[in-house]
Parts: sequence; C-alpha cells; structure tokens
Amino acid sequence: MNIVRYELNGDVHVGLHTDGAVVEVEGVSALAQLWHLPATQLRARLSRSVSGPVVPLSGVRLLAPVDASTEVWACGVTYRESREARIEDSERAADVYSLVYDAQRPELFFKSVPWRVRGPGAPIGIRADSEVDVPEPELAVVINRFGEIVGYTVCNDVSSRSIEGANPLYLPQAKTYYGSCALGPWITPAWDVSDPYALAIDLSIERDGREHWRGRTSTSSLHRRLDELVGYIMRGDVHPDGAVLSTGTGLVPPAPFTLADGDTVRITIDAIGTLTNPVRRGIPQAEAS
Repeated sequence: MNIVRYELNGDVHVGLHTDGAVVEVEGVSALAQLWHLPATQLRARLSRSVSGPVVPLSGVRLLAPVDASTEVWACGVTYRESREARIEDSERAADVYSLVYDAQRPELFFKSVPWRVRGPGAPIGIRADSEVDVPEPELAVVINRFGEIVGYTVCNDVSSRSIEGANPLYLPQAKTYYGSCALGPWITPAWDVSDPYALAIDLSIERDGREHWRGRTSTSSLHRRLDELVGYIMRGDVHPDGAVLSTGTGLVPPAPFTLADGDTVRITIDAIGTLTNPVRRGIPQAEAS
C-alpha cells in the first residue's frame, strides 16, 4: 500500500494505491492532515476500509507527495561517497566536509517549500548560472508533527557542484531553488518497510534516447541513524504539518559529469518505488506538481 497525492478531473485528492488501483481517502483533503496523527492512529486510520471511488493508477496524475505547510529538509555528507565528492569539489574548504562527516551534529539544511517540489514526470531544473549539476538520489523520511517516522519516499536532491564547490556559504544557492527538489512517486508507510537500512538505490540518466550513466548504492552505507537525523530536525523547531527529511546521498556521478537539458533522471529505491523526471536548464515550466 502507498499513500498518494493525485489529480483527477482537475481536483487534487489524497488516496491509497494498491495493485494498480487508487482509492480516495474520504475526509482527507491534504496529506498534512495525516501527519497530525500519532503513528499508531495513522496506521489504524489507513487500515480501515476505504469507501471512496476506485480508479486505475493510469487514470490519475500523481503529484509530489507534500502539501500545506510541510517543509522539505535535507541532510548532507551522510555517506562516505558524499564526503569524498564534496572534498573533491572544494579546494578551499575541504576540511568542512571532512569534519562534519564524523561530528556529533549532522549537516541539515532547508530544501524546499511544498509548492516548489516537483512530482513524478514533472521537469526538474538545473541553474542557468551553474556549470556542473548532478542529481542526488536519496531516501527521504516522512515525519509527523510528533517527530515519528511514518513513511518513506524517493527524493532527487538536485545540486550545483560548481556553486557549492566555490564556497560552502553558497549552499542555499546550490541546493534551494525552483526545480531543485523532486519527490515521489508516493509515500510508503513506515510499517511496510521491514529494514530501511537495507534498501538498494539505483540511479540512471538517459541522454539522447540512451542510457548515459548508471550507478547503485544502498542505505546500508548510511553513516547516521535515521532517528538521529530526525532528532536534530526536531531540535529547537516545530513542524505542525510534519516534515520530509531527505537523508543524504551515497551516489554522485563523478566529475566531469554534469546534467544537460533534455536528460531524464530515474531513481529507484527498493520497497519504495521509482521517481522519473526530465531535466530543464533554467526555471522549469511552472506547472502544478
């Protein structure tokens, strides 16, 4: 079972996806309403029989599984591969990345508000003022307002390596802009994922109709515990509509690779699903997602 946010006949709905069919969760107009519930109550709510209309998955448009005031945050340097890539990018401040990898406090940064997030099939963006841009395939955890992990989804944390490499203080420009975050295709409830530390993550990039780059990693290489990362996002802050926290990448295409306009990025995480997005240079078409 997956929790989906979708468009049907011009209206946005929240539903459950099972075996190629989608049924609306009646009485729920936004995903954020679900994140107001404690995890045990949420599971009970979704386990009840749903009496809304059933439609085939092919008959709806899946949207980014985030809405209302649910913020998207992200973690950096949580895999050894990410640490090495950041050190390679930054000649002047390489120690920053080396130190944070083993520090008690992890790197957390704000990634996106819901309306900027791209959903399945929606174009992601690479900045017009950036020279080297990469997708970053990541497992994202969905947190309710109480800081409990209630689900998982796929995140593409699109990043400018050249901008962040020039100076770590440029990280917001490298990481937080329109088209830099994609989520989907849905949310898999936490209780349906037996071991979040044993999930293969596959990344493929298509260019000119052919596979241009492919790589694989696993959450088994994650340097931090998920509950540890969640604990820090809840410190000194409140998330009344819950939050989505992307947990960092262990797979970065090596230099001199860079995304190009017209590429297609496909990220698959075991037990979660596949997120596919075309790439546009500059600001993607501002369609609902």
